[in-house]
Amino acid sequence: MTITASLVKELRQLTGCGMMDCKKALTEANGDMEKASDILRTKGMAKVAKKAGRIAAEGVIALRTSSDGKEAAMLEINSETDFVARDDNFLNFVNLVVEKALVEKVSDIEILSETKLAEDKTVEQVRQELIVKIGENINVRRVAFVKTDDVIGAYLHGTRIGVLVTLTGGDIALAKDIAMHIAASKPLIITPEQIDPNILAHEKEIYRAQALESGKPENIIEKMVEGRIKKYLNEISLQGQPFVKNPDISVGQLLKEKNAQVQTFVRFELGEGIEKKTENFAKEVKAQVEAMK
Repeated sequence: MTITASLVKELRQLTGCGMMDCKKALTEANGDMEKASDILRTKGMAKVAKKAGRIAAEGVIALRTSSDGKEAAMLEINSETDFVARDDNFLNFVNLVVEKALVEKVSDIEILSETKLAEDKTVEQVRQELIVKIGENINVRRVAFVKTDDVIGAYLHGTRIGVLVTLTGGDIALAKDIAMHIAASKPLIITPEQIDPNILAHEKEIYRAQALESGKPENIIEKMVEGRIKKYLNEISLQGQPFVKNPDISVGQLLKEKNAQVQTFVRFELGEGIEKKTENFAKEVKAQVEAMK
């Protein structure tokens, strides 16, 4: 039987095991999903599978730059608790993976997962072993790789926010300042012109509806909408934002003074977009007591 990518994906979602492990199990089971799942359990993957569905929103952001400063990699690796995020075994894994991402120039999380890490084991295999050893779900969530012939700025705010930015012109000091600004101000785009036209149209509709409630004449309403759109674009675009170290000038003005331009930037914030579970301690204790009766 042909083992398709969709079968592998389905088994991976079911068990939380790695792609290659799922493919091997499906091949051995001749495509039978239940048998393949049992094979993975028999081979000691059961603990990993049980933890795969647990929310991992803690962890660290890590980054590395090459010795010549022309390449950099950044990643987010999650754990369930902040305690594990400080564990030496977890941090050693993070350091190995971010170094591998830099050396192999990886910007795709699936490719990174199947990259050989140590002792002929992939990142995914080492991740699963770490889950069994530590007892928490560990997730290599995302990775970024940037390369430039000019300047890279890299900034870590503790281990919870990381930024990579590439510049044309300028110097390392300016690049780092811009990276720090991005960490603090969360721009979505570099210039106002880069905004998605659909998003812009949506914002205009909202501002126009708000302006109509004022009862002012049409020509005044148009000016109100234009003013609010300009303010919105300055808020979300890097060049339009007030520079955090000197709010009297915009980032765009700073770049112009330094004869520099931002090529691209990447900003990771730990756990962003992950729905964290809210624990009710009283209910949890009550449930445990009921279970012991």
